[in-house]
Amino acid sequence: MFSRKESRQLREQFWIAFGKSYPRRWRLYRTGITGVDLKFHFDLKKAMVCLDVEGTDPKRINDIWDRLISLQTILRSEYLTDAIYDPEHLLEIDKRIKRIYVKKEGVCIHDKNTWQEAMLFLSDKMSILEDFVLEYSEIIDP
Repeated sequence: MFSRKESRQLREQFWIAFGKSYPRRWRLYRTGITGVDLKFHFDLKKAMVCLDVEGTDPKRINDIWDRLISLQTILRSEYLTDAIYDPEHLLEIDKRIKRIYVKKEGVCIHDKNTWQEAMLFLSDKMSILEDFVLEYSEIIDP
């Protein structure tokens, strides 16, 4: 069991190591599509790469989500076969968003022995997700 401080330090160490191991400029919040962000997530049980759809304009968010649903077959057949569509994803802060994600179970941010596996997963899957968003941005953006 780690204290909060130790946990925070491990998280910082992981993300610094990840940035050094994969030194590139990720798109993340710069997708070019308002309401669409790409995110990394790594916790005690899993690593995830996410495409989040959220914002203040429900009509726009629903339009984007409908377009992403129409691209679901392409995403799963040509990019991420294990993509999960979650139209009602609940964040830890009790906020609901729409999310598409892939995850890797069995890795833990507190276990340095799983870091390399998590880094490889995060890098590979985010590169693929970025390619998808770039290729289909004109369709995704209403």
